[in-house]
Amino acid sequence: MLDWVSNPEIWIGFLTLVTLEIVLGIDNIIFISILAGKLPPEQRDRARVVGLAAALVMRLLLLLALSWVVRLTAPLFEVLGHEISGRDLILLLGGLFLLAKSVTEISHTMDGPSKDGKSAAVVSFTSVIVQIMLLDIVFSLDSVITAVGMVDELGVMIAAVVVAVAVMLFASGPISRFVDAHPSIKMLALAFLVLIGVMLVAEGLDQHIPKGYIYFAMAFSVVVELLNIRVRSRKNKQVEEAPTMQ
Repeated sequence: MLDWVSNPEIWIGFLTLVTLEIVLGIDNIIFISILAGKLPPEQRDRARVVGLAAALVMRLLLLLALSWVVRLTAPLFEVLGHEISGRDLILLLGGLFLLAKSVTEISHTMDGPSKDGKSAAVVSFTSVIVQIMLLDIVFSLDSVITAVGMVDELGVMIAAVVVAVAVMLFASGPISRFVDAHPSIKMLALAFLVLIGVMLVAEGLDQHIPKGYIYFAMAFSVVVELLNIRVRSRKNKQVEEAPTMQ
């Protein structure tokens, strides 16, 4: 029963799957971080933990219902020559929801605080968790389908998902604080979510967009923005030191 422990192919598959699950979970972390940032500071950590815990439960339930997940790829009906499956419907609805939510958040971010200093949008803890769980369904489906396509052992899939979500849980706090501290990064993150929403809609319409291109563009944009932040920080420091030097 423990032959898998000494099987290098299973370990390679496990490590590869963990890496892919983490990469696929980046958009989930960004979405959770932005929504949690709208809550009072004392509720943000709890929202992130609950959101990622819901993502883990969703992934595990889908893995345990593999036969149902496989059936989701079977065509249900046809529209304008395109076969639409259950997975396509979930991706379409999830992509449209993500697009609507991202554009709304961009609008709120551009509006800024109101005249009395309060946030332009007030949300409750429950509404944030509900929104996180709705998108968790879409992101989890994509994650589980990737796992099924890479590894045959259910135990390996479950272990990889648990490890990946644990890494995401530890990373979500620093990422959230960094996004909150830099408005330009938050706007860039929202733009990423718009891009991911478009990709989900395209996937739902059987128009495959290689995720490698999307994630490379995201990584490149983040590096450029980090350089901009460093340049701005250095200029601000020079301005602050200028009067002292005089």
